[in-house]
Amino acid sequence: MTSPILTPRDWESHPAYLSPGYRSSILRSPGSPLIPLKENLRNRRVPVYGADDLGVLDNDLTRNAAKNGEPLGERIIVTGRVLDEGGRPVRNTLVEVWQANAAGRYVHKADQHDAPLDPNFLGAGRCLTDDDGRYRFMTIKPGAYPWGNHPNAWRPQHIHFSLFGEYFGSRLVTQMYFPGDPLLDLDPIYQGIPEHARKRLVSSFSIDTTQENYALGYEFDIVLRGPDQTPTE
Repeated sequence: MTSPILTPRDWESHPAYLSPGYRSSILRSPGSPLIPLKENLRNRRVPVYGADDLGVLDNDLTRNAAKNGEPLGERIIVTGRVLDEGGRPVRNTLVEVWQANAAGRYVHKADQHDAPLDPNFLGAGRCLTDDDGRYRFMTIKPGAYPWGNHPNAWRPQHIHFSLFGEYFGSRLVTQMYFPGDPLLDLDPIYQGIPEHARKRLVSSFSIDTTQENYALGYEFDIVLRGPDQTPTE
């Protein structure tokens, strides 16, 4: 199998590594030039994932950690297509998500936000895309939360995405936001993305995806590379 020819990344669509308004980027942005990978590693098709590695409830965050009931909050369906730089579907790619619960708290020891944990909600899931490049998650709409970046700082409601494409150059970590969130205009992470590319991180409400009497639906397509690539986190 020949390695794919990758177009150069469109760095004008991604946030800068160093965004002074986003305080933690000061500590984690690189201070030295990048080290180029050898050609055979850069283009290498790496082993990915098969259906045998996934559980039947891995993509249903409303059930994959339930202990004694359903998680609290608004049920939502999040779906979309994973596409390559030519708009073609990327099949059998691993999509992982993690998020805060409806009260805006993560299941993580570093999260000490004064909000309740939900014993029936882990906030993590994964699935493989189908032949059309589509993924689908059932989950709870995450809450906003304070994050201490600046006075009265609150993160917009969002879901984190991690994707492994067919090769090393198609790795992507990003965030999905919700339409109409007033906190987007105040968020340094979202505002750190070049203005022309910000809307690529905002999902669209979909009545067709909505499940009657059960859950609202949102569509979020992800492009792994090229001029329309979904910006990185």
